[in-house]
Amino acid sequence: MRFTTDQQTLDDLRLFGKGGDGSIYQLFNRTATRGGAAILEEWFRYPLSDEKLINERSGIIRHFAQSGQPFPFRPELFDQIEQYLADHDERSRLTGREQSLKDKMSGLIAEDSEYKTIHQGVAALVEMAHGLKALFGGDGFGAYRSEAAALAELLNEPVFMQLLELPVRGKLSYEKVAVHDAHLRFRHRDSVRRLLGKIYHLDVYISVAAVARQRGFAFAEALPRDRQMLRSEGLYHPSVPNAVPNNLAITTGSNIIFLTGANMAGKSTFMKSLGIALFLAHMGLPVPASSMVFSVRDAIYTTINLSDNLGAGASHFYAEVLRVKKVARELSLGKSLFVIFDELFRGTNVKDAYEATVALTSAFAGHKDSIFVISTHIIEAGDVLKERHDNIHFVFLPTRMQGDRPVYTYTLEKGITADRHGMIIINNEGILEKLKNGKPKITKHNLV
Repeated sequence: MRFTTDQQTLDDLRLFGKGGDGSIYQLFNRTATRGGAAILEEWFRYPLSDEKLINERSGIIRHFAQSGQPFPFRPELFDQIEQYLADHDERSRLTGREQSLKDKMSGLIAEDSEYKTIHQGVAALVEMAHGLKALFGGDGFGAYRSEAAALAELLNEPVFMQLLELPVRGKLSYEKVAVHDAHLRFRHRDSVRRLLGKIYHLDVYISVAAVARQRGFAFAEALPRDRQMLRSEGLYHPSVPNAVPNNLAITTGSNIIFLTGANMAGKSTFMKSLGIALFLAHMGLPVPASSMVFSVRDAIYTTINLSDNLGAGASHFYAEVLRVKKVARELSLGKSLFVIFDELFRGTNVKDAYEATVALTSAFAGHKDSIFVISTHIIEAGDVLKERHDNIHFVFLPTRMQGDRPVYTYTLEKGITADRHGMIIINNEGILEKLKNGKPKITKHNLV
């Protein structure tokens, strides 16, 4: 079954973001090649749902994180190669003959831009082949062993072995360029593309490994979906400076996390941290935590920064209802989901929100093969749910008062909060005082 998500989730977790600025993708994208960047983006758009494939990819990245292997090629080589391969029109094929004196004098083929691109492309592929040979001169490929063997097998094809007979960055005659161009750009084009694809994957492994090493990220262990487990230690948001880490354990007996806390206590940030980590884990990428073990899911859906759609006549509450409906439809298909609802039903009145929160959370409690994280300000709903269900884990983010100033620990505690500090914050900001002082005075003139 293919792993699925949606645009709302991508936006909530800021996996891409506008222009990539500050996005999770941008955090990991340290690739040296455009081909590597494209593969990394594909990984982000299509995570994995098979624990063996996830652990295999994670193991390869871990190997390069431990070895510290740098990318063994000049990045500009691949721009030259891609430009060279882009033109495969038969009319651009070189003739396999030496230039005549007339060609040299009138055509100046060696300075012609088209020939220059072909010459640079062949020379770049020569340098690439030598770089691969040097890479495979050693051993100790660890988890990358099978992919390294496939790369080495490709390199042993005659079309590439012939390149190894040519000097690196040496001057190539017109005749040699023409002969190798016929093989590389036309006859064995598919082999060249396969070799490039493997090198682009190598680029991604090495660049992500460097991020893991520099940021101190951990490598999550994927378990089969029927294990129904998510355990993380030292989990934090990778984009928040000096983020406070948290620990969390979810099992079949506690597959619903009911999260409470005052405004500004850190509920949304924690939920985003958890969503980001689990999303990265399904790609086999390192996660911002000290450790993580998880059972694979079929999909991740979050509802954190949900907006209304006034153009379609949809209120915020109706948008929330549609999100719940989508999750219900996915659950009806027998999928194992990871679902986040931040402040469920904030778009309606308190009474309806209370009743809907109790009803929906109770319904989710019956789907023990999925994991739900639900935050709310309606703490009374928690009291009712605690009496009805034993698979709901109640946690909160506390607020400590220092005089009349709230202080937030951002550290999870067990239970349901009783914190209600909205009016304290309003008073501390002097809002009511400003409104009173700004009230116009009543005079005879404005009574008329």
